[in-house]
Amino acid sequence: MKQAIALSALLMTAATAFAAGPKTNFVDHSSDRIMSSADAIAVMKENVPANVWKVYPASRWAISSQVEGGVTTAGACVVTARVMLLPLTPSLKAVLFRPAKTATAFDAIAKSDDAQCKALAKDKLIEATKAVVSDLVKT
Repeated sequence: MKQAIALSALLMTAATAFAAGPKTNFVDHSSDRIMSSADAIAVMKENVPANVWKVYPASRWAISSQVEGGVTTAGACVVTARVMLLPLTPSLKAVLFRPAKTATAFDAIAKSDDAQCKALAKDKLIEATKAVVSDLVKT
């Protein structure tokens, strides 16, 4: 009886872990005035499929993003977004700046406000993320 209870508890734990999906490792260095770190990580989570983490496990790799820009004094919105696949050091599991893959997307819009600029920043981050993902795995 005790074995049956232990086995069912083990199966429930395994099913919960499987349903949660693979472990991910996202790092963001964006400027808060254009995009918060939480927003950038949410965008990357939406656009990086689970099979990336099967080929590049989160215990050995991280995906880093950086979104910079804003509205100039002339009223133009200038945005750049960069996404990189970075290895982790074996012992400390710290991000090592030796990008295996990288993509940068940038754009400018004349006569725009902060809301339009933030929307453009999100679009450019999605574009850069999809460029890195398309080079890593077939979606």
